[in-house]
Amino acid sequence: MAQKKIHPVKTRNGIPLTREEYRQLKKQKEREDRRKRQEAWEAARGPLDLPFLLLALLLLGVGLIMLLSASFPSAQSNARLGNDALYYFKRQVIFAGLGLFAMFWVSKINYERFRGLARLALIVSFVLLILVVIPGPNKYGRLLALGENGAARWLGIPSTSLTFQPSEVAKMGLIVYFAESISKKREKMKTFREGFLPHVTILLAMFVLTLIEPHFSGALLIFGIGAAMLVVGGIHWGWVAAGSGAVGVAAYLLFFTEIIDKIFHFLNYNATRLQVWRDPFGGDLAFRRDDAWQTIQSLYAIGSGGLLGVGLGKSRQKFGYLPESQNDYIFAIVMEELGLVGGTLIMMLFSLLIIRGFWLAIHARDRFGSLLIVGVTTQIALQTFLNIAVVTNFMPSTGISLPFFSSGGTALAIQLVEIGIVLSVSRQIPAPKAR
Repeated sequence: MAQKKIHPVKTRNGIPLTREEYRQLKKQKEREDRRKRQEAWEAARGPLDLPFLLLALLLLGVGLIMLLSASFPSAQSNARLGNDALYYFKRQVIFAGLGLFAMFWVSKINYERFRGLARLALIVSFVLLILVVIPGPNKYGRLLALGENGAARWLGIPSTSLTFQPSEVAKMGLIVYFAESISKKREKMKTFREGFLPHVTILLAMFVLTLIEPHFSGALLIFGIGAAMLVVGGIHWGWVAAGSGAVGVAAYLLFFTEIIDKIFHFLNYNATRLQVWRDPFGGDLAFRRDDAWQTIQSLYAIGSGGLLGVGLGKSRQKFGYLPESQNDYIFAIVMEELGLVGGTLIMMLFSLLIIRGFWLAIHARDRFGSLLIVGVTTQIALQTFLNIAVVTNFMPSTGISLPFFSSGGTALAIQLVEIGIVLSVSRQIPAPKAR
C-alpha cells in the first residue's frame, strides 16, 4: 500500500501557520522583494559622475585625433590594408561607437548584479588564457593562438581584423572576481588560508599563463591590478611588506645584474630589449639599425617636438621611421607634434581621471563598488605609466598600449565598458549635503 506523501508544515517561531497566515506571509515577502527591486532600480538611476565621464570622453576624443594623425602614413603604405589611409581611424571609430553604447548601457545597470557574474568571468578568463597557450601545429607553435612580432597572444579569425587579446578580457574578469570575493570575506582577508592564499594562487596562475604567451606587459598589469586590490582589500601588512621587498629585489637584479637577462632567455623573451634599454645608442651599427631602432626613433620624435611641437599632423617620424607609431609608440608622435606642453597636458588629463577614480572609490556606497573602481582605475594608471615609461626609455620595451589612444578596437571597447562599471558605481554615491 502506497504511503501518503506528507508535506512539511510551514511554521513561524515554531508555531504552525494556517493557510491564510501562510498566504499573507507569502504576499508580505513578495512586497518586500518588489520594494528591494524598486530601491535597486532607483539607486541605479542616480546621476552619473560628470567629471569622470567628461575626462574619459575628452581623452577618447583626443586619442582618436592623434590616432588619425599617427596612423595614416603606415595605413596608406600598407597594401594588405588596401592602401586606405583612414583604415586604423575608421576601425577605431567603429569600436569607439560600440564601446560608448556599451559604456552607457553598463552604467545603467545596478553594479550589484555584477556579483553574480564574478565566477563566470573568472572561468571565462582562464579558459581564454589556456586556449592561447595550447601548443599546436600552426606557424606560431600554437593550436589556436595567432601571433605577431614573435608573440602569440591573440585569438580570432586569421588574416582578418576580427581578433582580440584574451589578456584584456582577463583583466576585467580578475577585477570583478576579486571585488566580489574580497568584499564578501572582509575580516577573513587578514588570514593566510582564506584571505591571502586563494587570491594569490588565482593571481599567480593568471600571471604565469599570460607570461607564457609571451606577454610580459600584460602579465605585469594583471599582477599590479591584483596586488593593488589585495592591499586595499585588507590583507595583512606583513604580506604587503614582503611583496614590496620582492619588488625591490627584482629592481636591483634588473638594474645591477644579468640574472633577469638569463630569465628572459629561459622564457624565450627577446633579452636584447634589456641591452637596448640600458644603452640604445651603444653597440655596433647593425645593433642600432635593428634591435635599437624603435627606441632610438622614439627618442628622436620626442626630442624633435621640443617645447611646443612641430604641429598637429606634421610629424616626420611616423613616415616609416618609427614602427608601431599608431599603437604602442603613439605617445612619441604626440610629443613630436604637440611638444612637451601638449604631452604634459595629456598626462594631466590621465592624472585627473585617475585621481577622480580613486575619489569615487573612497566615497562608494559599499566595499564591492569601491573595489571595482580601484581595479579599473589601477589598470588605467599602470597601463598609462608603463606605456609612457617605455616610449621615453625609462623602462625596457614591453609592448603595451596607451589607453584611449593606441590602435586596438577590442581593447578600446573593453576599456569603455570598464568606464561604464565605474559610472554605474558612481550613480549610487550619496550626493553631498548642503551646509
